[in-house]
Parts: sequence; structure tokens; C-alpha cells
Amino acid sequence: MGTTLHTLAPNPGATKKKKRLGRGVGSRTGKTAGKGMKGQKARTGHHGARIGFEGGQMPMQRRLPKRGFHNPFREDAYPVNLSTLEKFFPGGGSVGLEELRGKGIIPKSAKLVKILGTGDLKAKLSVSAHRFSKSAVEKLEAVGGKAEVLARPAQSVENKRGKQ
Repeated sequence: MGTTLHTLAPNPGATKKKKRLGRGVGSRTGKTAGKGMKGQKARTGHHGARIGFEGGQMPMQRRLPKRGFHNPFREDAYPVNLSTLEKFFPGGGSVGLEELRGKGIIPKSAKLVKILGTGDLKAKLSVSAHRFSKSAVEKLEAVGGKAEVLARPAQSVENKRGKQ
């Protein structure tokens, strides 16, 4: 006889029966239902206190001093090395943001792009980006290329700080 819907069952040992709590003294889990005596964890509802709660003791995140500063206006530039440009543009030419996105070097979400000087350059490239490292500019100009600095994309102050 083949397998049919009414003969399907999980493998032996794959499932366990649910522990039946609070079903009389003889069941081993009667009376307090395995929760012990009184206390916060014995009560109904969600006994777990909020994250970081230490029973009334001053929690760790409040005992430690505050350090550092997070600048909400920081704008990170997506890094691109000269070695990457050499690999994707061996024949030289002009390289802009569209070409970098088209070849998959930078993601669509990259707002600012910085060209870094890691790697050697043989091709004469004219590169347009928002930022350049000193070594990248030196290496580009050494092979006869040029570095063109693009203006930062405009962002409204309202978006950064919230409506005021």
C-alpha cells in the first residue's frame, strides 16, 4: 500500500507531548505548576521585566558613563580605489558617477563618492567624483589624467533636522 494522506505521521520521537501543568498534586506539576513559590516569575502575564532591568538595582547602561558623540549631520562618502578604476577602465577615458553605477562599482544609494589612491594607474583617466585623496590626485595627474571635483548633492536642512 502506498503513502496516502491518512497514513502520514511524523517520525517516531520527532514530536513531544505538551507538559500539562496544574492538573492536581499527583501530576508532579500541580499546585504551583512548576513555577515555585510566589515572586515575579510566578505571576500570570509576561513575567519578564523590560530589557536591562536588574530588579531595581541601577542597571548597567545607567551605571556606565556616557562617552563620545554621534554627529547626525555626518555624510559618508563611498570609497573607490584607483586599482578598481584601472581594472574596469583599462583603456582610459572619462569616468563619472553614471559609469561607476553602470559597472556596479558603486551602489545606487551612494550619495557621495571619494576616489582613493590605493593601487597603480596606467590608463589616462578623467575622473569626476565628490572627493579625492591627495595620493589619488597625484597618481591621476602623473599619467596625464585629471580629477574633477563635483558639487555635493543638495540636501534640505529640513530633512536633516526635522520640521521646526
